[in-house]
Amino acid sequence: MEVISNNQLLATIAIAALYDVYDPELGLNVVDLGLIYQVDFDEDAKKIDASMTLTTQFCPMGESLTRNVQRVLEEVFSDYLVEVQLVFHPAWNADRISAEGQAFLNH
Repeated sequence: MEVISNNQLLATIAIAALYDVYDPELGLNVVDLGLIYQVDFDEDAKKIDASMTLTTQFCPMGESLTRNVQRVLEEVFSDYLVEVQLVFHPAWNADRISAEGQAFLNH
């Protein structure tokens, strides 16, 4: 599972923070679930554009997860405007779950 970014250093910080955002139905964080696709930084405009997906388009927790991703990024990068876009291409599948996530879900 790889998150695309135009700034790997800042993305590492962002991803580390996003480990605290959990899918309440599965009890697994959005990073290990593979829901975070991209986190780009415009340092001149002080803006973060993040793209994420859901396990299904009709996930009842979608709005909450998206809001929590935005909240966490705003806390860590308090001087940035954060926009989180929900995307469904490519479609999420279980292959995106990290090894740690697989171990958690299969225990």
